[in-house]
Amino acid sequence: RMATARSLHILKRQQHFLNKVHSTGLARGFANKSDEGWVSSMFAHKVNARKDAHSNLLSKKDISNLYKIQFHNVKPECMEAYNKMSDEVQKELHRDADYPCEVVGSWNTWYGEQDQAVHLWRYSGGYPALTECLRKLNRNMAYLAFRKERSKMLISRCNQLLLEFSFWNEPAPRSGPNIYELRTYQLVPGTMIEWGNNWARAIKYRQENNEAVGGFFTQIGELYVVHHLWAYKDLQSRQETRNAAWLKEGWDVNVHYTMPLIQKMESRIMIPMEHSPLQ
Repeated sequence: RMATARSLHILKRQQHFLNKVHSTGLARGFANKSDEGWVSSMFAHKVNARKDAHSNLLSKKDISNLYKIQFHNVKPECMEAYNKMSDEVQKELHRDADYPCEVVGSWNTWYGEQDQAVHLWRYSGGYPALTECLRKLNRNMAYLAFRKERSKMLISRCNQLLLEFSFWNEPAPRSGPNIYELRTYQLVPGTMIEWGNNWARAIKYRQENNEAVGGFFTQIGELYVVHHLWAYKDLQSRQETRNAAWLKEGWDVNVHYTMPLIQKMESRIMIPMEHSPLQ
């Protein structure tokens, strides 16, 4: 009964609005172009026209690197064998100069989704390099045998193709021991430019302790996803470094303006595999 009464109340208000529009003569004017603009302005946001794709506006122009991030959910009893096999295959690919790809980092998730491996690859030369690499791998019998054996160890897997933000550090090998945090943000569609503009200013507050490793945004896979990769000596160092950022004037402003752009966010704490260039 309450729902019915509420529905009747809404209908009466709508009818009252329509009667008012009709009595003032505005109903006849809705057919006019100018009045259509007035009506649409009540219900729609105005969007400034973009002259270029956000991938061109936010990515690095002087290099043409394409990145791929892989998430492999491994059967718990297979994790040790999976790590060993990944080590062997990645070393073999690095030894072969014919493959225009390299592993930036490989990790096991420590806090976050368990029994998970994360790999970050770089393709020097963009999409043509990716295509060339896939073509060669599909003819590599040893690699095809590895994939077949690996499939028996996995519960699920997914990957994304990424570009790196122009204002972030170029990911480079580093010595350890370190832990790594992968912070993943699902943005509201259409807000990537605003995110980039704010983080271009915010990143300066997070580079004093050399914790900023890389920043990426998706091109293929789940879209409007941002990945920020950080390195810390340990969890205590992570807490102290993050707390120190809040003492710097301007950091809070950037956080304030980026929070409304986020639909969902996730943090993974990851431990480097033995063969990872990022230790």
